[in-house]
Amino acid sequence: MSTSPDYPASKPSSGNRTLLVSAALAVIVVAAIAFDTTVVRIGSENDVRQQVFSPETFGAEQFPKIKANVEERAVAAADLAAAIAADKKAAAEKYGTATSTGPVIPVTLTGVFGARKSNTNEMKIDGLPPETVVRVQTGPAVNGTDLRDATGTIEFGQFTNQIQYQDAGSAINNEMKKAVFTGLDADALGGKQATVVGVFKLINPKNWLVTPVKVELK
Repeated sequence: MSTSPDYPASKPSSGNRTLLVSAALAVIVVAAIAFDTTVVRIGSENDVRQQVFSPETFGAEQFPKIKANVEERAVAAADLAAAIAADKKAAAEKYGTATSTGPVIPVTLTGVFGARKSNTNEMKIDGLPPETVVRVQTGPAVNGTDLRDATGTIEFGQFTNQIQYQDAGSAINNEMKKAVFTGLDADALGGKQATVVGVFKLINPKNWLVTPVKVELK
């Protein structure tokens, strides 16, 4: 009876060994990636999109707080003018919020609007020295960052860079315009009595440029 010859078991070729090693390495790499990966749920606090600064959102959140703060601290114009005439520095420290370019002071104005010029209306205020000129920003353009700086709670260090800091001020101004200027005919203000609550930067005691947070016509 014939028997089949015994053949030695074939050894895996070098190509097969390379494939096996590559597959094993791939499994290790995938496992390592999975171990080092954090799953971020959309909309969670770790979602990068939620961390991008939005000036519009910031302005909408901050303006009501600023308005409330200014209304609470506002000083009658005649009293403020007397305090400034007596001691400008003391008045600034008592009523204002310090900034690098001068104190921002909250004020209440009661008087009569004058003619409109360059996005402002002059206002004649009883009890103020005749040489003191008061202008109220009535839009559509609103200049400055007095609203942003009025409370002292919004600081440069809260932002990534100067651009964000400036955008924050612009966004607050835009929210003010929505709240105050909507329905207000700035071209028809001349001769009308009003009470205005707002802020101005005390640089020239005889020239107040007021950014309003509230305008009430009588």
